[in-house]
Amino acid sequence: MLIPSDFTQKIINIIKKIPEGKVLTYGFIAKLAGNPRAARQVSWILHSSSKKYNLPWHRVISSMGKISLKSIEDCEYQKNLLEQEGIKFIDGFNLDLKEYLWKINSIEEM
Repeated sequence: MLIPSDFTQKIINIIKKIPEGKVLTYGFIAKLAGNPRAARQVSWILHSSSKKYNLPWHRVISSMGKISLKSIEDCEYQKNLLEQEGIKFIDGFNLDLKEYLWKINSIEEM
């Protein structure tokens, strides 16, 4: 079994801790994990490891406060999961980051 790198493990731990009804952005997760330029790596980890590590993948969105999956069906599914947690959308797949972004400054706060 492949052991995740320290950076990957930090990303996994951060995603696991996102509270219900809150979201984080790909870039903010990367920054918390120690590499602010690794938003795409966060996306890749979510894509490849969500099932394996039982990650609440639906709580990760773009820095614009928008669901950014490729298909409309996938966007609708993520939106539905977030709405079940009490998140309200402004329009379409956009939400208010000021209201729903998890306020955390470092992984030491988790």
